[in-house]
Amino acid sequence: MRPEVTICECFARDGLQHEPEFVATTDKIALIDAFTTTGFPRIEATSYSHPERVPAFRDASDVLAGISRRPGVWYKATCPNRNAVERALADLAAGRGANEISLLASATEAHTEHNLRTSRAGQWQRIEEMARIAGGRFRLVGVISVALGCPFEGAVDPHRVAEDARRFAALGARLVTIGDTTGLATPSSVRRLFRILREQAPEVSPIAHFHDTRGAALANCLAAFEEGCRHFDSSFGGVGGHPAAIRYGEGHTGNVATEDLVNLLEAEGITTGLDLDRVMAASRLCEQVLKRELDSKVARAGFGGLSRGKMQHA
Repeated sequence: MRPEVTICECFARDGLQHEPEFVATTDKIALIDAFTTTGFPRIEATSYSHPERVPAFRDASDVLAGISRRPGVWYKATCPNRNAVERALADLAAGRGANEISLLASATEAHTEHNLRTSRAGQWQRIEEMARIAGGRFRLVGVISVALGCPFEGAVDPHRVAEDARRFAALGARLVTIGDTTGLATPSSVRRLFRILREQAPEVSPIAHFHDTRGAALANCLAAFEEGCRHFDSSFGGVGGHPAAIRYGEGHTGNVATEDLVNLLEAEGITTGLDLDRVMAASRLCEQVLKRELDSKVARAGFGGLSRGKMQHA
C-alpha cells in the first residue's frame, strides 16, 4: 500500500543534539541502519555543525561513511553555514555524503540573533550563498525555526513564514520544514499557517516539525494533515530539541514521538508505509543506546489494536 504520508526520522540528529553525553559513532550507525530497515523514506542522519559548538556531531563524516544505504532513501545532513556545505560537498566527492541537506532560517530577529548570531537579512545572505555553493548536488530542504511562536518575540506573522517559504523555493528548496521550536503552537494556529502556506506558497511542500513542550504535538500534526500537509518530522521517544549547550524555553523540549505519531496516523487510517514490528524494535534500540526510558506512550503501551500485517512497508 502506497504511504499517504512521509515521516522523516530525526533521532540521529535533532534528537541527539540535545544529549549531554557523546553517543558513539558505532551506535549512531546502528540506529540509522535500523531506521532504514524500518522503512523511513527520509532520515536526518547528522549535522555539519561546528564540532566545538555542537560536539555531538564531530563524527559526521564517519557516520555517513558507515551507514548502509537503501536506494530511494534520503539521508539528510544539517548545514548551518558555508563551511558546513563545503564539508558536505567534500564527503559527497569522497562517496560518503548525504544526498539531502537542510539550510536554516529563523522567522524572528531575536531568535536569529540568539541561534544563528546574525540578523534576518544576514541569514538570508548566508542561505543564498550556501544554495549557490551546493550547486544542485543535493536535494535542498529549507528550515524555518520558531514559525509558530518565538520564545523571545511571541506570536509570529504567518504571512512572514509564507514569504520565507517562497524564498526557499526560489533557491531550489521545495521541501520546507515548519518548526514549532519551543512548542507554542495550537491546532488553530497550525491550521491557519498551513492554510496560508497552501494559498501563498503552493510550490512548497511543508514539513510539520512539532515539539511536544506543552503536550500539543500530536493534535498539531493531525491539524496539519487536515490542511493538506503530508510530510512530518518526528523522533523516537520524543527525544530532541535545541543543542545541549543552548537554552531557551522551559520544560520538555523534545520532538513529537515517532511511535506515538505512527500509532495516531495508522489508527486514523492514514498509511505511513512503516513496518510496525521494526518501529518497536527501533524504539527499544534508541532506549538501549541512551540507557534510559524515553518519552513515548506507545513504547510503553504498544500499538492500539493495529494490524501488524497492514503496516508492512512497500
